[in-house]
Amino acid sequence: MQPAATAKWYDRRDYVFVEFCVEDSKDVQINFEKEKFTFSCLGGAENVKHFNEVNLFNAIEANDSRYKRTDRSVLCFLRKGDSGQKWPRLTKETPKLNWLKVDFNNWRDWDDDPEEEDLSSFEKFSQMMNNMGGDDDGDIPDVDGMDDDGSQDSDDEKMPDLE
Repeated sequence: MQPAATAKWYDRRDYVFVEFCVEDSKDVQINFEKEKFTFSCLGGAENVKHFNEVNLFNAIEANDSRYKRTDRSVLCFLRKGDSGQKWPRLTKETPKLNWLKVDFNNWRDWDDDPEEEDLSSFEKFSQMMNNMGGDDDGDIPDVDGMDDDGSQDSDDEKMPDLE
């Protein structure tokens, strides 16, 4: 039997995120289905074969679900079938799985959070970057005492030589 990869998960209004913590993953294969998904890869320096099968708490949109591989993990974005429905757990089964943990660093109680918008973190960051910066006219503000005519100021006198 192949060992399961350790994973962390958290819930959002439209998505459920599952992060498989496998460093240097290779041959990543993820199969999204309506009520379950499977994850397999080779990982680590020893190229250990990992396999996880997750029977989901609720249905997902398999065609809209994606994943992103990094050097340290594989993050799955599971698009909820019923957007806005809270998931109390990731799996249909209630027994605790020893390889699965809640990602409390990313968890938000979005039912009570009025600031939670439907924008992804990337979209929020893009909006913030677009709103930063100066005026569109590109004028440089006037600074007192700056003359572009090359004349010397009174404090531009020659300094005495050091002894």
